[in-house]
Amino acid sequence: MAARKRSEEPSINVDEVLTDEELRAAAADEDVSPERKEKPTDAPRTVVVAEDEAVNRMDLVAMLEDNGYEVVGQAANGEEAVELTRKYRPDVVCMDVKMPRMDGIAAAGIICDENIAPVVMLTAFSQTDLVKKATGAGAMAYVTKPYEESKLLPTLEVAMGRFAEINDLLDNVERSEQKLRETADQLKEAEEKLKKAEDSLEERKLVDRAKGLLMDKADFSEQGAFRWIQKTSMDQRIPKKRLALAIIAKYGDPKPSNSDER
Repeated sequence: MAARKRSEEPSINVDEVLTDEELRAAAADEDVSPERKEKPTDAPRTVVVAEDEAVNRMDLVAMLEDNGYEVVGQAANGEEAVELTRKYRPDVVCMDVKMPRMDGIAAAGIICDENIAPVVMLTAFSQTDLVKKATGAGAMAYVTKPYEESKLLPTLEVAMGRFAEINDLLDNVERSEQKLRETADQLKEAEEKLKKAEDSLEERKLVDRAKGLLMDKADFSEQGAFRWIQKTSMDQRIPKKRLALAIIAKYGDPKPSNSDER
């Protein structure tokens, strides 16, 4: 019986359960969440470079690495740029405007919409109209060719700083909205409690009045009148408030007529 049970259990390939990277992270007690982790302050800035011209791309990569940046991905078209940015979640993306398959503006729009990383566009002097489209798509800044360290590096830092500020602002807005929702929920809960308290107080007043009428008109004792209301309410499934109103309507003082008022 035990042997048959073992044979019915699904066969699991150990290699498919966790990847080598996940195993190493687990052994080191690291967070394996896909969300981007806080980097050490001394860690190099990571960059994805998207440039369809190989020579220009190599020059740009060399310039960045010489200045302490870590180029984690190189793309020759916009589609590759989006894929590499999603995969590596770099600190910044250097994106050429004109590229095959998907141009830099479309790729920048996707990256910015997904809020993955700031994008710095690489443009020629004659592409001012494209620069406007790129900034409209969400690019943080742009640098004109040929690339110069004195222009490129400060622009990258400005773009990363703006990106961080915007995300801090978005986080603050999200926290504020969450607090507002919590406050609204608390207010609604308080209003419901107040309504219940008001209804309970009104019911108590009506029951007290009905109890007094039963004592006065039907010769009940105070305890007997209360027990009658309570038992009748339970047996007949009539809310105490409605039952009290019925008693008051029957035994209460009649409303004065118009002639009496005159």
